[in-house]
Amino acid sequence: MNGAESLVHTLLGAGVDTCFANPGTSEMHFVAALDRIPGMRCVLGLQENVVTGMADGYFRMTGKPAATLLHCGPGLANGLANLHNARRARSAMVNCVGDQATYHRPLDAQLTADTEGFARAVSGWTRTVARADEVGRDAATAVQAAMTSPGQIATLILPSDTCWDEAPGGPAAALPVPARPQADPHAVRNAARVLRERSNVLILLGGLALTEEAQALAWRIGQATGAAILAEMSNAKVARGRGRMQLERVPYPADLAIEALKPFTTIILVNSKAPVGFFAYPNKPSRHHREDADIVLLTRYEADPIQALTALADELGAGPAAIPDPGPRPDPVRGKPTPEGLAQTLAALMPENTVIADESVSFGRGFYKFTHNAPAHDWVHITGGAIGCGIPLATGASIGAPGRRVINLQADGSGMYTLQGLWTQARERLPITTIVISNRKYQILLGEYQGVGANPGRTALDMMDLGNPNLDWVKLANGMGVEAARTGTLEGVADLMQQSFASETPFLIEMEV
Repeated sequence: MNGAESLVHTLLGAGVDTCFANPGTSEMHFVAALDRIPGMRCVLGLQENVVTGMADGYFRMTGKPAATLLHCGPGLANGLANLHNARRARSAMVNCVGDQATYHRPLDAQLTADTEGFARAVSGWTRTVARADEVGRDAATAVQAAMTSPGQIATLILPSDTCWDEAPGGPAAALPVPARPQADPHAVRNAARVLRERSNVLILLGGLALTEEAQALAWRIGQATGAAILAEMSNAKVARGRGRMQLERVPYPADLAIEALKPFTTIILVNSKAPVGFFAYPNKPSRHHREDADIVLLTRYEADPIQALTALADELGAGPAAIPDPGPRPDPVRGKPTPEGLAQTLAALMPENTVIADESVSFGRGFYKFTHNAPAHDWVHITGGAIGCGIPLATGASIGAPGRRVINLQADGSGMYTLQGLWTQARERLPITTIVISNRKYQILLGEYQGVGANPGRTALDMMDLGNPNLDWVKLANGMGVEAARTGTLEGVADLMQQSFASETPFLIEMEV
């Protein structure tokens, strides 16, 4: 057995059975091992940022890591943007990165790079394997590190000779995953005291505290105490729709966030952190909560929110509380596309248990308000602000949630970063509906220009314009093997959505706005 074979056997033994890949020469023995050893689903991405984004989406739906297969330092570097998003989402994944053979590296060949340096910027755990007989041990440790709560990126760098040399020790057994930390009883009692004694309290939910079960517990506590409840601005996955809380997020724009948080003199953090601005802006505070607000920690991101919220509800004597019905499902909207109209049409037509992969950027900031009365669904966000995640997230989520419709709400500019993900959707025959919001500009940057107090001139405006020539998303999708159509009306979007839902293959709608 060589090192590559011991790697595959170790990953499979630890429960890692999906590999998103864009391999090169240094990974050929890994590829050969995947051919010989059954059990690993291999999904090809045409660019590494698609590969890492797919692994992120996969974890968000399954709660278990996938492997990625990346080629040397530059291949890893190509995937860094979506590794940054995955790190912010606290997604678990195991990157297997090929590298120059140990004896070839000192010769400084063209692909030689500081692979560890690239990896450390986005990884919670990084190791370069020294010898073939250590591959299994290091792979088992990588999976253990990735699965340590709340989830993190583990990067295993494999010089090519560690994969082709014999590994007499063979694969390693799976290592135990550390238990998720429990809430400090003192923190629970302190939060209960605050909720009993104070008014104007906000419970801020994030990460693992946004599941349906955690929301139900938070709702009980809010109903018993009068506390308000919000979610963080960017979240890996939020359970939404009928039967779940009508939960809103801290707004993205600084002025709206400051206004929304102004009433609260106390903020209780549940797997979240105190809100700060996405960017700094002249003459505006970086912290968006009140200066005199008391920040009370119940649980950090890695802790178990179900245990903590259950203990808090018990401490308060907060009994069962029904979540209010959000009202009837809306009808589809007709006319020119607007954010509100698209959101209502989405709520009217999405199938039960849909997954929404949202990279609608500025167009979709208000979608939550108009989709509370949709069927139960999950909503996944761009978490780190590195655009180009939507198409890969949708692809990985579909692979991780077979049988569920995935709808990707996709801004046109950011969609061009990882357009190649459509090819993987076609290759894997995934039931994904992509709605491209085609305004032919970097609309978010026009808003940011105003936010920093600058006045754009012709050169600046040209840099935010995606026209001249216009992007043709129908032809782009067709070129990737995905059926597509264009419309400039919401009734057209509704008709095309319903058409796509009847198919088990991907479909793209270019919505001109």
